[in-house]
Amino acid sequence: MLDPILFEEIRTDAGPCLGLATLNAEKSLNALTLTMIQQLQAQLSRWEQDDNIVAVVLRGAGDKAFCAGGDVRALYHALLTDSQHPSPYAINYFTAEYQLDYQIHRYPKPLVVWGNGIVMGGGLGLLAGASHRIVTPSSRLAMPEITIGLYPDVAASWFLQRMPAKLGLFLGLTAAPLNAHDALLCNLADYVLASDDWDNLLAHLTTANWRDSKNHQQLLSTLLDALSKTSQPDLPVANSAAHWLTIHQLMQQGSLQAVASSLQNQQFTDPWLANAANSFSHGSPTSAALIWEIFQRAKHLSLAEALRMEFTLTINCCAKPDLTEGIRALLIDKDRSPRWHYPDVNSVPADEIARYFHSP
Repeated sequence: MLDPILFEEIRTDAGPCLGLATLNAEKSLNALTLTMIQQLQAQLSRWEQDDNIVAVVLRGAGDKAFCAGGDVRALYHALLTDSQHPSPYAINYFTAEYQLDYQIHRYPKPLVVWGNGIVMGGGLGLLAGASHRIVTPSSRLAMPEITIGLYPDVAASWFLQRMPAKLGLFLGLTAAPLNAHDALLCNLADYVLASDDWDNLLAHLTTANWRDSKNHQQLLSTLLDALSKTSQPDLPVANSAAHWLTIHQLMQQGSLQAVASSLQNQQFTDPWLANAANSFSHGSPTSAALIWEIFQRAKHLSLAEALRMEFTLTINCCAKPDLTEGIRALLIDKDRSPRWHYPDVNSVPADEIARYFHSP
């Protein structure tokens, strides 16, 4: 059995060490299991207390993905095996995952994430909270939870709020993917390096003068800024920037029903917008209603408050039929034909959505 996460301490030329954590589940696109979350959380705590560790770097094994999200297959089987509410497995898994997300957002040492390839769901939760977030031209970021009967969690109710033109709401409702250029503009990444720049990045990190620097955060920012200027990979066209006004107008209509009508009835000539509208139409109507309500309630929440809210919401989602049905259709049977509990957003009762916010 492979170790789910590989931990290394790499000595720099100046003497102190870098902590390197590699998500080591390449076949599952480094999807986060409970064991991986617990191990990473424990190691980050140890490195935080170790004065010889000056910075931490987090990456995924292989070239295809940093992390494709949480291990929802395991969640699916756990929910089918034990139907009690609240689910013991869900409590353990999401407690650990959200604590890890909070830990990364608040980490006192420089924390670099190499967000190459697929970065989705729980993987985006790890990237978003890091102090120094690197993407590459091959990066593909998304919060696709509406397609499995969930909603964007892992602190997304906090960081999606902070995007321009109500783009965060659009991404949650449509699962639209972002590229590296989008990620820079939407404040989900800080630097773009070439996809094959990992070895060069590590070489620069190990030769930096960590011992004489009084501000390791600043040292790392300066290093990565210089490296990104010399790397200068070709950036893809930012779909989000090309459609700021359209997205804002779509999301500004005042009700989910109006937004749904526009997404489902408007003929989009742009492929990115058309695919986004199609994903919304095939996503869970309950998830759409929940995402809409989250954006109304979470505008002024702190990071901790948002994660506590998400914990309640997620535990309640685990007791509802859309989550297991969505996972079944997408990942288990792979028929991509989920039978959602409600046929459309107009059928979802408002009082039922309100109950999701009450902790069991």
